[in-house]
Amino acid sequence: MVRLPVRPQPPPSGQIPHQDNQMTDPALPSFRELNLPAQMLSAIEAVGYETPSPIQAQAIPLLLEGHDLFGHAPTGTGKTAAFALPLLSRLDLSAKHVQVMTLCPTRELAIQVAEAYQRYASGIKGFHVLPIYGGADYTGQLRALQRGVHVVVGTPGRVMDHMRKGTLKLDKIQAMVLDEADEMLRMGFIEEVQWILERTPTERQTALFSATMPREIQQIARKHLRDPKEISVKALTATAETIRQRYWLVSGTHKLDALTRILEVEDFDAILVFTRTKVRTTELAERLEARGHAAAALNGDMPQNQREAMVNRLKNGSLDILVATDVAARGLDVERISHVINYDIPYDTEAYVHRIGRTGRAGRSGEAILFVAPRERRMLGAIEKATRKKIDQLELPSTETVNNQRISRFKQTITDTLAAGELGFMQGLVDQYQQEHDVPAAEIAAALAQMAIGDQPLLMVPERPQRRQNNDTGSSDRPHRSNRRDTGERRSSSDRDKTPKKRNPPKARENSERYRIEVGSQHGVQPANIVGAIANEAGLDAAHIGHIDIREDFSVVELPTGMPRDVLRDLKKAWVCGQKLAITQLDSAGQPVRKPSKRHDPDKVRSKPAAGDKVRSKPARKKHNRGDAPPKKRNVPKR
Repeated sequence: MVRLPVRPQPPPSGQIPHQDNQMTDPALPSFRELNLPAQMLSAIEAVGYETPSPIQAQAIPLLLEGHDLFGHAPTGTGKTAAFALPLLSRLDLSAKHVQVMTLCPTRELAIQVAEAYQRYASGIKGFHVLPIYGGADYTGQLRALQRGVHVVVGTPGRVMDHMRKGTLKLDKIQAMVLDEADEMLRMGFIEEVQWILERTPTERQTALFSATMPREIQQIARKHLRDPKEISVKALTATAETIRQRYWLVSGTHKLDALTRILEVEDFDAILVFTRTKVRTTELAERLEARGHAAAALNGDMPQNQREAMVNRLKNGSLDILVATDVAARGLDVERISHVINYDIPYDTEAYVHRIGRTGRAGRSGEAILFVAPRERRMLGAIEKATRKKIDQLELPSTETVNNQRISRFKQTITDTLAAGELGFMQGLVDQYQQEHDVPAAEIAAALAQMAIGDQPLLMVPERPQRRQNNDTGSSDRPHRSNRRDTGERRSSSDRDKTPKKRNPPKARENSERYRIEVGSQHGVQPANIVGAIANEAGLDAAHIGHIDIREDFSVVELPTGMPRDVLRDLKKAWVCGQKLAITQLDSAGQPVRKPSKRHDPDKVRSKPAAGDKVRSKPARKKHNRGDAPPKKRNVPKR
């Protein structure tokens, strides 16, 4: 066991730590002191990292030296960079086989981790990473595997499928990462993880990260890790009580349009908008300026004197919106900042705490708004867990609300201009124009108003209503996976009834429909397996999965009403315990719902003719028109 640097204790709850001291913690080394190659350091600078987080400072040197690692770290502590940076540093780009395998519990996390690998390897030419997860087409994954990839990030079920088919070979991997191992255990994937580990080289390097350390995870560590080094970190949990925190779930509306709406209706003094990259600060500031806002960018590429000038403009009121990166905003303390908007969600919870700490200082109230994409819900949950605060969902202002605000401001501008006086010359000019052209004064005023507005329309055009997707599973009630509690066992009756009886399933609860899946107790399935497969393969939040009734050779599960067709198509292809789900919807009697064919008119249901009634003839295009003729005798083939 190595001696690790001691993590400073966070300040008492409800207090914001001094930002500069936290950002440049003397107990933590710089990235350059971690012996990372120049390519990695350039990528880190581009991302905006300045000093490593505690888990990065501890894990990177150990992984660079080739040690196995057992990390106790919750989501949002920066652990993706902690394993991705050192493992990327040791790749052999001339080899086309898979060298690093990373297992994740969900498709969303697999996508995020794969994107992180790609981002950190931006300076490595010829690098290829592939995310593998259920619900996606096999064809693209097969083509990428045939071309050759260096890193694979996948969910256990789909990785297992590829290995069985021989399309994914892990016999030459150098490193294996188990990310959020306790979550994989909770979702019922631990057997698949064990199966995968047993079919990889024993001399591989292994890193296991888990927020909790249940007995099963410890058993895996003892069995599959070789003399591991253990590290443990905790997320920073201090947030100011005076800051109101809200989030907006990014959906059909574009981020910029959403930000514009928020700026229209929020009563703000000055706003600090955070983005991840330097380039994005400039792009967003220019777009906001084009929409009439006093906005400017603040990033590390700007000379120090120019950065100081921007901050002074924000202080004296000549600038209202500053778009910045984490590094550029370090040490920024401007009393006018009433709002902090996380345009891009931060990579870890500590960065979030530092960001929103720019408002609500010295006991003042502040507002923090967070934009969250669907696959970033996990980070939202991690932020709530780390800060021990529930973040409320922001209701995006409607078109009507925005237009009312614009009209009100326009009227107020007229009132202010009239109150200022000194309109004699202009009034005489308007009177002269009215006499010369015989135009009503109201029309002249309207023309002048249009001239004042310019090309920018005063009113926002209402948007067309968009199709609802995934039954609005990510919209309001349960925005992220961290709300799940005991998904599976408490819903199932299989533990109480080992011998399935012939019975009709109970009626589905309100706003739910029942579906049959072709896997049951004889296949060894558990409720957690079903929950994990549906949540992972279809991208459906496990909180929306209802009662699970496991029978001998099939199971019945409740899902939200109106499941989209593409989601059901994904579920039909999903595998659980070696069985294809082949999901089908059930009616109230427990029978499969049969959809009418295109040629069948559902409004014209044909009933069986009563005795003595004539049978209606079939359409003329049919070859055999029976009409009123008695049924013909069936021909018996000669022997």
